[in-house]
Order: sequence, then structure tokens, then C-alpha cells
Amino acid sequence: MPKFRKKPVEIEAVQFTGKNDVEIAAFVGNDGFDPDSDGPSWEIYTLEGKMTARPGDWIIKGVSDEFYPCKPEIFEATYESVDE
Repeated sequence: MPKFRKKPVEIEAVQFTGKNDVEIAAFVGNDGFDPDSDGPSWEIYTLEGKMTARPGDWIIKGVSDEFYPCKPEIFEATYESVDE
């Protein structure tokens, strides 16, 4: 069976803390909104439809400038910090 390796890609991401709505709004722009409902959350328009980000989740800007939420345990297993 052929095997493949994921290409290394640098992404931009911001962790949603539940208290950084201004930072999230600046990051996702018109691709998301704070529904101001039960508890802190952000609705993110992804390529697959609307997804909810909760405190602790990372919001990632993908290679096609799309946004999507990512659970912290998946983020930590998949990404590492890049020194600039």
C-alpha cells in the first residue's frame, strides 16, 4: 500500500479563551460571529458549513484563507510553534 506524508504547512491560529472576542473578531472578520447565547462561543463559517468554537478551542486560518475551529488536544497533537 502506498504511503504519504502530510506536507509541512505554517498556519495562523488564535486560541479562543471566552474573553477575547475582539481578538477573534479581528482574526476571522466576516467568517464568524459571536452568537451571544448561552455561554461564550463563536460561530465560524467553514468550507463544510457553520461550526461552533468554545473556550479552549483554537481557530485556525487554513491554506486557502478559510477558518475552522480545532479542539485543543487535536491542535497540540498536530501543530507546533514556529520561531519567527
